[in-house]
Amino acid sequence: MGGRHVAEITAPGAADLAAILDLSARTGVFSKEEVATVQELFEAYLHQPGHGGYFFLAYRGKGQVLGFACYGPVALTQGTYDLYWIAVDPEAQARGIGGALLARVEAEVQARGGRMLMVETSGRPDYDRTRRFYERQGYSRVATIDDFYAPGDDLVIYRKRFEH
Repeated sequence: MGGRHVAEITAPGAADLAAILDLSARTGVFSKEEVATVQELFEAYLHQPGHGGYFFLAYRGKGQVLGFACYGPVALTQGTYDLYWIAVDPEAQARGIGGALLARVEAEVQARGGRMLMVETSGRPDYDRTRRFYERQGYSRVATIDDFYAPGDDLVIYRKRFEH
């Protein structure tokens, strides 16, 4: 194999926080407040019992974090999970990393007894690629709430059901 690096998806640790935050900021779509929320959820994942209800995955290639996902169960539901974040390094996009992360999240949700995964995203034009990504992955657009995040910034909700 002579120096060939294999990509892997693993549970991240505290040493990955800086890379995850840097990657989040460089996506170009997350605000400073959203990046701060990624940090808050990651710290809950690291330090609270039961990960604070949040689970993270990191996609690593060539020794660095190239993408991450965060998901967790929705309180007071039976088997419903939210995908809170999925992000890929802008320099590594369109290489299947997002799809690999999402497939792993789906597998873990199903292994935990999940029956559906919900995704909430923005209706802004700079999220067009994101919405197409979910649609290509088999997610159904189930609702749109106009002006949810801000005037002109709709909430778009996607869902994927799992068979058991």
